[in-house]
Amino acid sequence: MSRWLPSPILSAALLIMWLLLNQSISPGQLLIGVLLAIAAPILSRPLRPFTVVVKKPMVMLRLAGWSLKEIIRSSFNVSRIILFTRHERLNSQFIRIPLDLRDPYGLAVLSCIINSTPGTVWVEIMPDSNDLALHVFDLHDASWWVDMIKTRYEQPLIEIFEQGDP
Repeated sequence: MSRWLPSPILSAALLIMWLLLNQSISPGQLLIGVLLAIAAPILSRPLRPFTVVVKKPMVMLRLAGWSLKEIIRSSFNVSRIILFTRHERLNSQFIRIPLDLRDPYGLAVLSCIINSTPGTVWVEIMPDSNDLALHVFDLHDASWWVDMIKTRYEQPLIEIFEQGDP
């Protein structure tokens, strides 16, 4: 089974996405979607250096919900700042956040969440300390950012990707 379908969830998502994009469930589109859903994960297998074992799907859903809420909230805040705040009053700064998360897929998800949130940019992981360098568009409380990233994003990602790892 894993030889022909190495990532069943990815295959299902590709098939659904194909059918939604084509707005059709005709036999031809279904056949093309199934072929794509089988071929893409097989052909992309060499690009994935590690196998991913996702644990705790409910934690993943909670993280997705919180991330979506934060993205929407930040969109309104950044829009308000751009439209109504004078440039001189902005406090744009870099901050460092110490990370305990080490899993490369967990770090990739954290990067996607941070870069999807308006007003924040993932700059780099500092090689000497595993600190995250983060740029915040209008920083008022650095400790709030550190606490939010550590508790609302990093801890769930550790539960999802690293719980039980040696």
